[in-house]
Amino acid sequence: MNATHFEAALLAVPKAVPELRHAVRGYLGGGGPHPEVELCVSELVSNVIRHVGEGTPVRVRVRRVGPDDDRIRVEVTDPDPRALPILLDATTDTGLGAESGRGLLLLDAVAVRWGVEQVVSGKVVWCEVRG
Repeated sequence: MNATHFEAALLAVPKAVPELRHAVRGYLGGGGPHPEVELCVSELVSNVIRHVGEGTPVRVRVRRVGPDDDRIRVEVTDPDPRALPILLDATTDTGLGAESGRGLLLLDAVAVRWGVEQVVSGKVVWCEVRG
């Protein structure tokens, strides 16, 4: 971690998620609470656990972006270029009525924008929220 961004390399396991939220909260510091950022970090890492596999190595990066640093960008990089996130339809059984699979819907609701970038080492799933 440095003054311009937070970065952590870790294994995507369930116990790492609350620890990661705590670390991100510490990085964002006194600028007030950022529950949207914590939600995005949790959901993106949880998606790696669920869809790529528990124990997958990931890199999490959080930084301020925009002309006035008015947004916070969350990036999670994993090594699997094939397991791409899909936004489900909230009106189907796999949407809001399902017991799982709502994380990306929540992320889509709080993020200004989000996307996926394929990179040599896998993919980066990212989102930006107002900060």
